[in-house]
Amino acid sequence: MATLKAVKKLAASILKCGVTKIWIDPEKIEEAEKAITREDVRKLIEKGVIKKKEEEKERHPEAKKKQLQKKKGRRRGPGSRKGTRGAREGEKTEWLRKVRAQRRLIKILRDKGVIDRRTYRKIYLMIKGGAFKSKKHLLTYLKDHELLKEEAK
Repeated sequence: MATLKAVKKLAASILKCGVTKIWIDPEKIEEAEKAITREDVRKLIEKGVIKKKEEEKERHPEAKKKQLQKKKGRRRGPGSRKGTRGAREGEKTEWLRKVRAQRRLIKILRDKGVIDRRTYRKIYLMIKGGAFKSKKHLLTYLKDHELLKEEAK
């Protein structure tokens, strides 16, 4: 004979929710306690002895409005910021985004034949070393050092 706690745990895993969201009919607790296997619990769910509590609806129209505005990209000005730039988005995340964009760019340039394999490799390593601030910076470097092939343009 399983405890009610164990039955709730089984029901929670079957219904894919938390243990606190499980409701057991108070009049049929003895029947629920007799359940041992997952199959027993499944049968009780089908009977309606065990149910998943409905999620509480949002009761804050203002919060909903605020969320909508945030989704649009509003409410992100300096007055709304609490942490430093590094706290809001880690340096690593920023670096990864920048590096991946630059690597994509040189790959496209190589495939189009705008830069050759040697240049690609050299620039790739420079990107890895953090030589460029942005894609624009990378392109200006390529132009200044005349590494772009003119006929491919």
